Amino acid sequence: MSNNTIIKVEGLSKHYLLNKNATQKSDTLYGNFINGIKSIKNITKKNETEDFWALKDVSFEIEKGDRVGIIGRNGAGKSTLLKILSRITPPTRGRIEYSGRMASLLEVGTGFHGDLSGRENIYLNGSILGMSKHEIDRKFDEIVAFAEIEKFLDTPVKRYSSGMYVRLAFAVAAHLEPEILIVDEVLAVGDSAFQKKCLGKMKDVSNSGRTILFVSHQLASVQSLCNKAIVLKKGMVDFPLSETNLSLKHYLKEVASLSKIIIADRTDREGQGNFRFKNVILKDNENQITNSGQTGKDLIFEIEYDINSSSLNNVSVAITIYNDEGRDMVTLANHIVDQPFETLKKENTIQCRVNKFPLTKGSYICNMIAYKDDVIQDYIQEAFNLEIEEGDFFGTGRIAPTAHHSFLIDNKWSIR
Repeated sequence: MSNNTIIKVEGLSKHYLLNKNATQKSDTLYGNFINGIKSIKNITKKNETEDFWALKDVSFEIEKGDRVGIIGRNGAGKSTLLKILSRITPPTRGRIEYSGRMASLLEVGTGFHGDLSGRENIYLNGSILGMSKHEIDRKFDEIVAFAEIEKFLDTPVKRYSSGMYVRLAFAVAAHLEPEILIVDEVLAVGDSAFQKKCLGKMKDVSNSGRTILFVSHQLASVQSLCNKAIVLKKGMVDFPLSETNLSLKHYLKEVASLSKIIIADRTDREGQGNFRFKNVILKDNENQITNSGQTGKDLIFEIEYDINSSSLNNVSVAITIYNDEGRDMVTLANHIVDQPFETLKKENTIQCRVNKFPLTKGSYICNMIAYKDDVIQDYIQEAFNLEIEEGDFFGTGRIAPTAHHSFLIDNKWSIR
């Protein structure tokens, strides 16, 4: 390992044997009863297993001070890689070399003892990182202030909300001066203001010469924070460690081809599944089907879905639109505009109308997510592509000049 290399990974692989006879858990008593019968039947069957490589022959080198984004769709092996690097999971084969102290924040609650208070867990985590009590004392006030949990400092952390948990866990990991900081999508639990605060802190950490590995589905966060990125696909390196913009461009080309798959057939989705997206149809102002939207014209997103009962209550649906560089442009969501779906039925469709669509000409990528009672039911990254054609947004006969993806905003001028 060279003097400036802090992490070296060679031929890293992780193998699992999957039980093909295993039954899925159900959310209903009837479902669990049926699964119990299936399990009894499976006892007489020969146990069938399937080879699964979560990672296969992954190699790269990271230099001191690098901020590395790890990009890939669900099932690409991102979290498995971080767990191996964090020494939570051993590799099947391959080797890792690194130097310095490593702190990781992978899941809510990782590294904390639920019965200990926030204060006690700060010292516990510092000790795990190999820090002396004097070193932890020096950083203690900064950690508490950053986490914003002063009132609950002596409360057992098992009583913390998930947001409080994440705030304290990140504050500890970032302030106790590890040479390597590993952060997974766990920050998504926090609110947007805290996520922005965390990104700023990670930049400060890297500016002091420390190294960061960062996994996020928010490509704009990866682009903002990371100077390098690597793309994983089905457990293998799909695009080697390179400048972030190059890696993102490669990944988004892959996404463009993926969006041609019918949404109902997508298997790379997350959530409990009581609500599932089937299709999205674009319609124009006259409710006619169209292949694209137009700047300045009304655009309707008509969402077809399936539910596992005759009706479903308290569902929230959102579409997040990204540009082709992965920047979050806008989120459309019924709960944000206070238009709740109190009851959805199987025969219904959902429509979202955007008056005078404000995005300029270009190709966009859309994520879709649905919640019931704040629990994710269906989440599909890069669910579909959205093409927007040039249009007369201001109704003046003039097309606004736009070199890059941007918003157009209605504005009026006068002399007073």
